[in-house]
This record gives sequence, structure tokens and C-alpha cells, in this order.
Amino acid sequence: MGTLVCFHAHPDDECITTAGTMAKAAADGHRVVLVVATGGEYGEAPDDLAEGETLVERRRAETMRSAAVLGVARVAWLGYRDSGMTGWEQNGDPRSFLQADLEEAAGRLAALLREERANVLTVYDFHGNYGHPDHIRVHQAGHRAAVLAGTTSVYEATMNRDHLLRRIAEAQDAGYDMTPPEGDNNPDSWTDDGLPLGMPEAEITTQVDVAAYIAQKRGSLECHASQTTDSSYFLSMPEEAFLGAFGIEWFIRKGAPPGIREDALAGLD
Repeated sequence: MGTLVCFHAHPDDECITTAGTMAKAAADGHRVVLVVATGGEYGEAPDDLAEGETLVERRRAETMRSAAVLGVARVAWLGYRDSGMTGWEQNGDPRSFLQADLEEAAGRLAALLREERANVLTVYDFHGNYGHPDHIRVHQAGHRAAVLAGTTSVYEATMNRDHLLRRIAEAQDAGYDMTPPEGDNNPDSWTDDGLPLGMPEAEITTQVDVAAYIAQKRGSLECHASQTTDSSYFLSMPEEAFLGAFGIEWFIRKGAPPGIREDALAGLD
């Protein structure tokens, strides 16, 4: 059995791109570790925070419940602050993940990879799927940490842009409105950096069928109830639409030629 480490930027980021893979790995007997870079300080603040309760505390508690649903053995926090979206004043906060020294951040993760004897590490694609500064930093620090720790099986969790466009078209043909709360039906308008969402299918190397774990994936999302804009939108999808959109998780394996040739993460298969 091996150890899978999934590196994410904020609480709740594990839900969409890797939750099914994490649940599958845990069910197969592998050790699964979730590493979160920031506290998610600039997520949505719910109205029901208790007196003295902070948003960071609420989001940590939600993440621990999500981890339990997915079978995660350990949740680790790197301790950086949320950098906010591109252009926000929080980008310049010296405590933010964006401003963290790259070698220091990579070193923190590398220490954990060595401690866990990680077989596989997941990060994000080069622009963090949609351009969030902290997601891009996960890509950068994650790849550097893998070099420092000697972790050779590295996968970039991404979104299959072509698959998403097909699913949106199919849903619309079936009469389902896929328009998100803020935005339109063009996924390229959902990004923070002006680049197209995710990656084209031709550049993806790995697709993991997680249909058997879709209930855990949806349950993981339900745990993050404070983040209502995203969670409510995804959870409002009928089960069939949710399965169609999220029943496969997509990765780019570091060093592998483009083209989908894998249906599992090497090191855990």
C-alpha cells in the first residue's frame, strides 16, 4: 500500500478535483493525506458564526468533517494566510501564501512528504485551474517540494475543458440551466487570470473514474456549508448531472507525454 498526498490551497478545494480520487485511494487501502496551504480567511463568512468563532476555525472544522467522509488519514496545515483573488490588497500581505518564500513553503511541504514517505503528490496545473494566486503557488511550491523530497510521482489536478463544455451543452439540451450564480455559461469567463478554464483534453494524461465514490464526493462538498455560493450551486445539480460533471477526475502526470493513457495514479495502481 502507498501514501497519497493531495496539496490544496484552501479549505474546500479538495472537493471538486481530487475528492473522488482520495476516497478511492482510501477505500483501496492506501494512506491519504490532505495538506492545505492557507486558512481560507477570505472565503464567505456565514451568518451563524458563534461568538468568538472565526471563519478560519469554522473552515478547519468543515475540512476535518470532509476528510472523515473521504477516509483521509491526516490533515496538515502549512499555516499561510489566504492571498485573496488576483488584484486584491491581500495579495501583498507578507503572511500570505503568495508572498511566502518559495523555498520555505516548498521546504515545509517537502518535510511532510519525507515524513509520510509519499508515493504520489497531487498539485494543480500551471495556472491553478482558474488563475487564483494561491492555486498557482500550490503548483509552484508543490513541484519544488517534490524535487526536495525525492517524490517522483507528481500529478497536476486539473479540469478537462473539453469535457466540461460537452457536459454543459448536454445539460442545456436537457433543459438544465448550468449558469453559475455569478457569471455566464462560458467557462472561460469563470477564471481569475483571463486564461481558459482548466486544460484542453489533448494535454491531459490521466482520467480516474470516481463514479463509485460520487456520494462521498458530494458529501465532502456538503461539509463545507459555510461556502454557500460554490457549494449551493454544485449541490443544486440533479444527481445525474453531478455525476456527469464530476464522476471523472483529471490529471496531468509530470514528465508524461500528453494524451490520456492512464486510468489511475502511478504509485497507487
